[in-house]
Amino acid sequence: MKIFFSGIGGSGVSAIAGFMADKGHRVDGSDRLFDMDQGHAIRKRLEANAIGIAPQDGSGLDRSFDFAVFSTAVEKNNPDFLKARDLGIPIRLRPDYLAEIVSAYNTIAVAGTSGKSTTSGMLAYLMERLGMSPNFIGGGRVKQFKTEKNPGNYRTGDSDHLVIEACEADGTVVNYQPARSIIMNLDLDHHTIDETAGMFETLAHNTSGIVLLNADDVNLMSCNIKEARTFSVHAAADYKTEEIRFYPLKVGFSVHGQDFELSLPGKYNLYNALACIAMLAEQGVSLKEIASVLPEFSGIERRFDIHLNKGRRLVIDDYAHNPHKIESFMKAMQGVSEKVCYIFQPHGFGPTRLMREGYIRTFIDGLRESDRLLLLPIYYAGGTAAQDISSADLAMPIRASGKQALALRDRKEVVDILQDYDAYAVFGARDDSLSDLAEEIANRL
Repeated sequence: MKIFFSGIGGSGVSAIAGFMADKGHRVDGSDRLFDMDQGHAIRKRLEANAIGIAPQDGSGLDRSFDFAVFSTAVEKNNPDFLKARDLGIPIRLRPDYLAEIVSAYNTIAVAGTSGKSTTSGMLAYLMERLGMSPNFIGGGRVKQFKTEKNPGNYRTGDSDHLVIEACEADGTVVNYQPARSIIMNLDLDHHTIDETAGMFETLAHNTSGIVLLNADDVNLMSCNIKEARTFSVHAAADYKTEEIRFYPLKVGFSVHGQDFELSLPGKYNLYNALACIAMLAEQGVSLKEIASVLPEFSGIERRFDIHLNKGRRLVIDDYAHNPHKIESFMKAMQGVSEKVCYIFQPHGFGPTRLMREGYIRTFIDGLRESDRLLLLPIYYAGGTAAQDISSADLAMPIRASGKQALALRDRKEVVDILQDYDAYAVFGARDDSLSDLAEEIANRL
């Protein structure tokens, strides 16, 4: 087949595009991000995988394509969309096309408002190390899957196993019909809790085999999901951790008497690992086998990514962007430093409006007297979103509570305060240039 992907630079679309190219299909695509940055790292990897990149002006499309797949971030008045429609090329949205792929494989869908990127990537990596040769389509970039041709957000294997990150953002998670599902948690993110709960109930209903749930999540356990298997850190469950030992940059624990070590920090990563252990055990893999490979997993790009760890100096980069993720990330940071400068870039004007009160509450509760919060301008990737909220609308009530919070006009202002703190945490979604900022801070320190 010959497939065109519009919005190919996004994590979800680039994963499917790379996956289909590796499966032997002809793939081309476009992205306005690449139009602005011809040398973008993701573009280079796609081109190294023989994927053609065209401007996002409709010129890359012709009648030779079997169909065109569009990111949900691409508007219907975009030149690519108009050209595909005018040429009569069949149009699919990314999540709808992913649903087709899901149905063609023995698929494990990993859902939840937090942790699904790390959990799906970890599960695929462990399955690979255990000789199961899985396929993988994710949102996060697994460090150990990265090559010159692969950003790390997909993998092609020889089996019919497929692990996917099942994102609820656009609501189409209800169309997936996987063989097995993991639902990590349920909190406010792209939709209200009630709306997301309905989606997760439908996903569970559409799953032909086992559904694994986090028994510690009150919102999730209130859903109408029957006959699920469970995992937990606190509550009674089919898979429950014991003898937990938190270290600054790793976690030790046991499950059913088997000792495990995870080379990632924080309670939230403990949940991610526990979900993987439970799913593998449900497929007949022994806990001893899982324990032998778990410490090898080195994580996902921009998930507690260490840019500097030298003496008292520490610089971390993370994807945390909703209140639940931020709360978990800050708790992990508190375990490694007594004084942290947090540098957060809110993601999108619509999400910031939706989560404004959650952001404010999370930072008021999570910031210690010794900590400081710097808010970068809201990330804007183009489009028609109303720009009627700013980072200052978050900073003012946080500061009024007595916590240190400041909205910056430009990220260049960050360098002016670099000597005030030893530990810096840069975080926010989608914008890979935040990693560059973390690296710049590390180099200056």
